[in-house]
Formats: sequence, structure tokens, C-alpha cells
Amino acid sequence: MNITKIFLGVIVAAVMFSCGNKEMESRITKLEGRVAALEGKGGVARANPTAQPVAVNNTTPAATPAEKPDGPLPAFQFNEKLHDFGTIKDGDVVEHVFSFVNEGEAPLIISDAKATCGCTVPEWPREPIPVGGTGEIKVRFNSKNKPGVQNKTVTLTANTWPTTQRLQIKANVVKEGE
Repeated sequence: MNITKIFLGVIVAAVMFSCGNKEMESRITKLEGRVAALEGKGGVARANPTAQPVAVNNTTPAATPAEKPDGPLPAFQFNEKLHDFGTIKDGDVVEHVFSFVNEGEAPLIISDAKATCGCTVPEWPREPIPVGGTGEIKVRFNSKNKPGVQNKTVTLTANTWPTTQRLQIKANVVKEGE
């Protein structure tokens, strides 16, 4: 969906220049929530929900999606793709392990794992996961100076189809004494 791609582009650009800026972090969190709403419901998220959609002139050709490769492919099967840490204190470092099984027909190779911010660090297996084998993605979140509701995404790139998978973590970060 073009709107999703635009929001993701804005998020990536904002993250590259603002990981330490509280105002930008808040804006990124809001954008991530809007992207999640778009992906989950197929709708259009607008800053003003009562505003009417604006017509878009699509005179430029759409990018051709990559084609599914021939042959056997690996496939992720996660127990969960979203983990909510609940309410945590500002400064807490929390982590969660996302477990998966390769339910495909070829060894699974994860080539990259990227988070939306430097405060979120993924760790993933570097060796191929055989068919029927299991693996874990550990995601660590540092809540220091990240007040409020936080939504972070880790994007995995692998030799699967589609080539990317997204994992999400959430937390409500409160200052000590609140």
C-alpha cells in the first residue's frame, strides 16, 4: 500500500536523524502506531480522523513488486509477533525472546534484523536454521528517556517469501514515582 510505504519512509528518515530527541521519538511512536493500524486494518490513518481523504494523482508508474523465487523456500512460524511489556519504569532495560520454527522446505537464513531506533537491539541466529529447526530472536529495549507509550518494530530480512517479517514490542514507560 503506497500510504504505508510513505509512512515507513518518514519513520526511517526521522529515526536516522532523531534517536535522542524526545519530541521526534514521540512523533515516531505515533507514526508507528498509524502504520500498524494501516497494516492491520487495511484502512487509511489520518492525523485528523474527521478529515476527508485527499485524491492522489498516481501518474507515476507503481514499482514492480519482486517476484517469488522458484524452488523450495523456508518459512517463519512465530509463536507471537507482538510482545507488550506493560508498564515499566524509565531507565529499565527489558528483553523478550521471540521463538520460531522453520516450517518451510529449505534452510532459513536471516541476513539482517533492524529496529526502528537505537534503543531497541535485536539479536538473531547467524547460522542457517534447518527445515523443522527452531530459532530465537532476542529483542532488548532500553527505556531511558523514553516516556509514554512506546511501539518499536524489528524488521527481519531472510531468504523467505516475502523477504521481510516484522516483530513488535510495546511498553508504557513511566517516570519513577508516577
